Amino acid sequence: MMASVTFRIALRALRRNKGRALLTALGIIIGIAAVIAVIAVGQGASSMMKAQISSMGSNLVMVFPGSTQAGGFRGGSGSRENLTVEDGEAIARECAAVKAVSPVVFSSAQAQYREKDWATSIQGVAGNYAWIRNWEIEEGEFLSESDVRRGLRVCVLGRTVARELFQDESAAGQYIRVRGILFKVLGVLAAKGSAAWGRDQDDIIVIPWTTSQRVMQRSTLTRVHQLLVSLESMEELAFAREEIRGILRQRHRTKDDAEDDFTVMDMTEISQMITQVSRLMTLLLTVIASISLVVGGIGIMNIMLVSVTERTREIGLRMAVGARRNDILWQFLVEAIVLAGLGGLLGIGLGVVVARIVGTAYRWPVMITPGSVALALSFAAGVGIFFGFYPAWRAARLNPIESLRHE
Repeated sequence: MMASVTFRIALRALRRNKGRALLTALGIIIGIAAVIAVIAVGQGASSMMKAQISSMGSNLVMVFPGSTQAGGFRGGSGSRENLTVEDGEAIARECAAVKAVSPVVFSSAQAQYREKDWATSIQGVAGNYAWIRNWEIEEGEFLSESDVRRGLRVCVLGRTVARELFQDESAAGQYIRVRGILFKVLGVLAAKGSAAWGRDQDDIIVIPWTTSQRVMQRSTLTRVHQLLVSLESMEELAFAREEIRGILRQRHRTKDDAEDDFTVMDMTEISQMITQVSRLMTLLLTVIASISLVVGGIGIMNIMLVSVTERTREIGLRMAVGARRNDILWQFLVEAIVLAGLGGLLGIGLGVVVARIVGTAYRWPVMITPGSVALALSFAAGVGIFFGFYPAWRAARLNPIESLRHE
């Protein structure tokens, strides 16, 4: 029997029971829609995270205090305050692969302007911080090295803080209070959006690290919470990490058999870690969504078995006029594939709609690629073949004479 004839017969059989065919395909529709939506949201999330990581700064390496072991307990990054500004200066001076280093001192405070106030994070940094982070200045200017050296009470606002305190008013040249202390606003940073771990990068006030130590920390020590290191090129990453490690171990007088009392982390590690988590979550959700496809496939098999029983006389008649067992097998198998394929097409449409609704509601990017659509259709066709083969085989094995006698 020609393939086109088999296909027409399959469509005619499905049209005779439109309602039953739709209900049978419902599991496939839901399963494919869930798979398409999960993959679209997962791929969109991965691309967004990569963009957010790149917004952190190019050729960036971060050095944290900590990663030490004492009394049988291992402390993680930040567990010891043993990094100093002098460490950063030594790295910038002695490491050939490093272009610039900025210390970072973290704190938090309530910022006030007239009757408005906003709780935000404060970062004490050097004058090259904006350059290291590839952070443009939207209004005014950034901190100068003179501001840092003299420990002036000046600041630069993130876009979120500027919006909350000044709304549409220009912030540059104004004065705000941070912990009751008057600071002059030099400028406003351009918007960067959320970081890959969800924190709003624009909810920040940047001040000289010297001012942060003296005013916020009330300390004369030069200990810092982080060193931001900008490399000449990421191709020199491995060499730079070893140089930084050697310099810090020497400065901290770390014994040869002792572990590092600091942590060096680059954006590649963070990107790989987040990508792995994203892929794992997408895989798990896809597996869960695929359960609907299995349920839908079982539904197709059950309905096809019922259809074989209902059409036993028709099968006997076809065999009597010359149809071979192979023709009967292909007729019912094509019906199952067409049913699953149509369910797959409807599921793709529903999945696209669901993905776009999720993206719009949560401001989350979605990526629907031809590869994911092809995968969904292939999966639907595979379900049709796998679960439709047994009913088709049973139909092909019927005895023509007994089939003609069937009532």
